[in-house]
Amino acid sequence: MGKPIVAIVGRPNVGKSTLFNKLAGRRISIVEDTPGVTRDRVYAEAEWLKYNFTMIDTGGIEPESEDVIISQMRRQAQIAIETASVIVFIVDGKEGLAAADREVAQMLRKSKKPIVLVVNKIDSLKDEDNAYEFYNLGIGDPITISAAQGLGLGDMLDRVVSHFDEILDEEEEEDLIKIAFVGKPNVGKSSLINKLLGEDRVIVSDVPGTTRDAIDSYLETEEGKFLLIDTAGLRRKSKVKEEIERYSVIRTYAAIERADVCILMLDATQGITDQDEKIIGYAHEINKAIMVIVNKWDLIEKDTKTMNEFTKSIGRSLSFMSYAPYLFISAKTGQRIHKVLDMVKECHGSYTKRVKTGVLNDVISKAVMMKEPPVVANRRLKIYYVTQTGVKPPTFVFFVNDPQNLHFSYERYLENQLRENFEFKGTGIKLEFRERKE
Repeated sequence: MGKPIVAIVGRPNVGKSTLFNKLAGRRISIVEDTPGVTRDRVYAEAEWLKYNFTMIDTGGIEPESEDVIISQMRRQAQIAIETASVIVFIVDGKEGLAAADREVAQMLRKSKKPIVLVVNKIDSLKDEDNAYEFYNLGIGDPITISAAQGLGLGDMLDRVVSHFDEILDEEEEEDLIKIAFVGKPNVGKSSLINKLLGEDRVIVSDVPGTTRDAIDSYLETEEGKFLLIDTAGLRRKSKVKEEIERYSVIRTYAAIERADVCILMLDATQGITDQDEKIIGYAHEINKAIMVIVNKWDLIEKDTKTMNEFTKSIGRSLSFMSYAPYLFISAKTGQRIHKVLDMVKECHGSYTKRVKTGVLNDVISKAVMMKEPPVVANRRLKIYYVTQTGVKPPTFVFFVNDPQNLHFSYERYLENQLRENFEFKGTGIKLEFRERKE
């Protein structure tokens, strides 16, 4: 078996995200006093003693609510429960046993999964007695902790890992392609992911900004293995007023950092905005593989020139990444959805491409013969040798007489020569220039 999965569940505002962040060792889930802030699942890797496992933080479960978002949160938690090896059920030791706790406990019992009952907010010994009433839930002995202060976490983790049948340390799969979907709120990121997954893995509603966290979903098809990262839609900076929104912006950048391929999703009825340019510009700066998907193409009146004209219009705004391919789809109708993963694989192939040193130097030598470097400060750049030193992104080191003699226009020329000769479609490439004495 692979890594065990531990789902952290409970009604809203009992401290699930605080515990999750403490165990993950970094702030991942949004932590606020507002009930319902964590609305989707969030994943993180964790370890205890010799055990490695994956944690899922879920939206709070409110069993009786008819609210559309609350009811979908309940569905998200249910999926996490179905996926989990062990369930950590958190209750509030300060508030005491609530009717909703009984409802959640009933949901969990039906899962037939191992359950660790955790009473949170027990900040001192005198609060220990608050845990006894939770025996009434009938799901085992409660463990007392204070997630905020980090008290009792060792005993809790000991109980959690005691349920692991078999542990196999698992290195990150080399053939797993990580895809981050970025863009404004309500452009269809979650809808596209749901189409690809074939299940309602991500909350979709007509309310812009429904996805506040970056959510990971694993997908394995004939095309390969993929990790789909759905990110919160980014509003204009002037509208990022809530603390919640600020976390979402930060997490979107973090999602781009760990992705292989970044997909900028645009709404065909709205075009591109400054915020779109900014977020995908960051992916370009760190040389990620990038593609652009224009969604809601079914809503556009078209003739034979519409797609080309739309591509040119967007291309003017995204001229700094002319290497990125475009795909026009409708997540709603399924139009061209089948091409998404094929294009992702093509971009990823470029992102991981290696070029033989001999062929590489032949190409650069010919490029220099066709066009000599310009004179900078009375000196001309000399290129002695070039080698590829890495992938993700493809990285090339040029050994030269003096890097200060390099003109930015000539660097762009060399990059274009590499792209033309080795077809680095859909990926940034990195060029470094180092001095080497003749």
